[in-house]
Amino acid sequence: MQANHPVRRFMRQKIFHFIFNLGRGGAETIVVTAIKEMPEYEHIVVTLFPMNHFGEELKCDKLICLNLSSLFSLPLAIIKFRKLVKQEKPCLIHTHLFWPTTIARIATPKNIPVVTTIHAFIASSVEYKKWFVKLIDKVTYRLRKNVILADAQGALDEYFSFLKLRPYKAYCLYTFVDTNKFKISNGIAKAADNGVFKIISVGALRKQKNQAYLVEAFAKIKTQPVELHIYGTGELKESLQQQINETGAKVVLKGEVNNLQEIIPHYDLYMMASTYEGFSLAVLEAMGMGMPLLLSNIASFKEQGEDTALYFELDDINSATEQILMLSKKPKQELQAMGQKTLARVKAQFTLQHHVDTLRKVYSTTLADYR
Repeated sequence: MQANHPVRRFMRQKIFHFIFNLGRGGAETIVVTAIKEMPEYEHIVVTLFPMNHFGEELKCDKLICLNLSSLFSLPLAIIKFRKLVKQEKPCLIHTHLFWPTTIARIATPKNIPVVTTIHAFIASSVEYKKWFVKLIDKVTYRLRKNVILADAQGALDEYFSFLKLRPYKAYCLYTFVDTNKFKISNGIAKAADNGVFKIISVGALRKQKNQAYLVEAFAKIKTQPVELHIYGTGELKESLQQQINETGAKVVLKGEVNNLQEIIPHYDLYMMASTYEGFSLAVLEAMGMGMPLLLSNIASFKEQGEDTALYFELDDINSATEQILMLSKKPKQELQAMGQKTLARVKAQFTLQHHVDTLRKVYSTTLADYR
């Protein structure tokens, strides 16, 4: 792959960004977006598997895939990665997600720093329910001095407490959104839809996102002028549609679309019922569009929204229905005021510039420690 940056007259320090693949997820989007803002480094993106949904959006100097056939090929991946490090001689390796981090910790010489970003609250993640995942993380962490980043302070604290590890260097590196590319919500949905209060939820249709809870809630208030549209696709599509049909809930599965940034601002409220999250990019994007938020009362959502959002309890369905009905009766101006608070919080805390400035400091500090 040809370098996308213009030729420079000075030698840039080389950084590996090691990730599972380049499917369009939160971690992948963060990597692709951040490296475009840091041209002072030479960026080599290394993946285990060849999926790449970013195409020309990826502006790196090299893209190298280890081309694993499956996760059973991990010993081969360790050998390949060690050989690649020896060949390319990066000054720093930045890993994302569990398996790339494991491989890098084992394969990287100790004179090259490894920085890892944690993208989830691991105590509640499905991956860390497996005993061997916890064991591998603990054992490989102790092999070297690891610099740990997390996209939420709660996730950072939990990583060390859950695995009973002592931090070497640890930093909170918040996920970001680019508010300049968003259409800001203007509260037109109620006037356009004859008084029907329209709510949007975005996320893959899987257990963690807890859309079944939302359907149950809307089944309890199906006689009220409120409606939920869920955008996303996934393994639970058929079971959710069956639940909708059986309960008569005013919920519509809208599938996956490519223009959510244009769609979201035309709704009255953004709602999610996740049982756990990392630092949700979907929620940050809704905040960046000035949407009022109604979210499940989980640690990551509370850290994101603080007092700019409203929260409901997952063990009490009435907690959600009561707030939906209360919000549906609010004047449009009050909803807009809620949305302006979420937008202000994003601009104060969660911009791309905040993220890149912090990442630069982490890189420079870490590299200075290894000189």
